[in-house]
Amino acid sequence: MPAKRNWINRKIEPETPFKVCFVCLGNICRSPTGEGVFRHLVNREGLDSFFEIDSAGTAAYHEGEPANSRSSRVAELNGVRLLSKARKFEHSDLDYFDLVLAMDRENLRDLKSLDPQNRFQSKIMLLRDFDPVPGDREVPDPYYGGIHGFELVFEIVMRSCEELLQQIRPHIQNPS
Repeated sequence: MPAKRNWINRKIEPETPFKVCFVCLGNICRSPTGEGVFRHLVNREGLDSFFEIDSAGTAAYHEGEPANSRSSRVAELNGVRLLSKARKFEHSDLDYFDLVLAMDRENLRDLKSLDPQNRFQSKIMLLRDFDPVPGDREVPDPYYGGIHGFELVFEIVMRSCEELLQQIRPHIQNPS
């Protein structure tokens, strides 16, 4: 089971939504899946007014492009739509978001390098820090592989996001 940490230090209300950003390298496979899955879970629970959910990439290889077609196909087969457009994670995002979730250690390092004064380190984590079955704690990049890799990514992201929402839920004030 993932370690519970005191990483939320405020009440979450519609006036002050919890802002989370999922981050991978190119923002077309793993991070859009994270954004789409988490948005799906939040909407299913009727909590959409309590969250702002986004995704980004540490590189700008695919800026403006939709999610990879294989990521979208696997998500849609599971009732989830991936609607984001790829964008590059900016330094200002560190200040803006409450939680920044990297898909692997390389992206985690890249994100932390944007914060040389260590002002935001506590809000930068690996998504699999929330995975009940964390394995090597990385969401593998499925880009160069077959459809099975995209299915595996979806499974990892789903269970990690379910646990993430469970850890955030106690901080939500008066959900309907």
